[in-house]
Amino acid sequence: MWKPYRRAIESLQAVILTGLPFLAINGQSALRFDISTLKLYVFGSVIWIREFYLILGVSLFFLLFIAFVTVIFGRVWCGWLCPQTVLLDLSQSLAKLFGRKQQNNLQNLLLIPLSALVSITMIWYFVPPAETLNTLFVSTTITSFFLVLWVAVYLELAFLGRRFCTSICPYAMLQNALFDKDTLVIEYDVSRNDTCMKCDECVKVCPVGIDIKKGLSSACIACAECIDACRVLSEKRGMPAFPNYKGRIFRPKTFWLGGATAVAGIALFLLLWSRPLVDFLVTRDNAPLPSGLNRYSYTIYNNGGKPLVLELSSPDNVILIGEHSLLLPPFSALHGGILVKSTGKLEQLHLNISGGGISLNRESVFL
Repeated sequence: MWKPYRRAIESLQAVILTGLPFLAINGQSALRFDISTLKLYVFGSVIWIREFYLILGVSLFFLLFIAFVTVIFGRVWCGWLCPQTVLLDLSQSLAKLFGRKQQNNLQNLLLIPLSALVSITMIWYFVPPAETLNTLFVSTTITSFFLVLWVAVYLELAFLGRRFCTSICPYAMLQNALFDKDTLVIEYDVSRNDTCMKCDECVKVCPVGIDIKKGLSSACIACAECIDACRVLSEKRGMPAFPNYKGRIFRPKTFWLGGATAVAGIALFLLLWSRPLVDFLVTRDNAPLPSGLNRYSYTIYNNGGKPLVLELSSPDNVILIGEHSLLLPPFSALHGGILVKSTGKLEQLHLNISGGGISLNRESVFL
């Protein structure tokens, strides 16, 4: 019953994670952190390193979302969506196609190309796929990261594998603190123990090697393999499977914790949506200059995916010495400077940028 759904969800997740770097919005990857410029491209927008509070907000939202999913649905991530589970399930299924005799060896062999795919996919979230493929085995940096990640991922999957889930996985440890008596878990029906066939099929198929008949275990990843194995035999006797999902999804905690997560998500969306298309920062340089002459540094951030042509001006009675017409490529920052000569007494300077429907004014002291 459950295995086809798990395979469909695992396949969909694998396609999304592998294909997302190839999705381009406004000429940039849908989701990528550019290390050289320290900015995060997010579905047609950009978050600069100076806007760290937005990254913090995204992180806090995901922590709240993870807590909500864990409290209500238990270890659904571990058994249905965790990339490690997906890769091990995929390699195991492919190995079974060649027979069970050398299944473990074949699985370890299949993990070699799968680990390489994971390694290069991880790099794609920092370097565009086209650039990565063009410089792979040409750029020392990219080649080194690819090979190190490939080896690390393969060793973890092939030699640690499911034991990672039951021993050192930090998320698994966190779950123990978040579970309550109504959390969705897989539980053996002790009340029907006398009619159980004790065939141990549930133990044989368990990927983490636990016996569900012995009670709840923190090592269980809720993959439902035991339910499917038991169902094959129990249905022949006209009985439901002995292990099954148990818990209460709809309860007060579902609504208040889910509501809090939804409010946080809406607040984060509004925070991102309300960001201005252009940011304009101006500071006065402390440089020794003749009286009536000041120098200013400015930075203009283009947060959109279209190039902008802007004009730098001032409504004050001053002369601007320097470049006035400014071109900002998409998702770029322009740093520049300008000399301002006053033709009269002036204490406060106003600098303005305008063009393309944008008009921003900034004030700074004039000495």
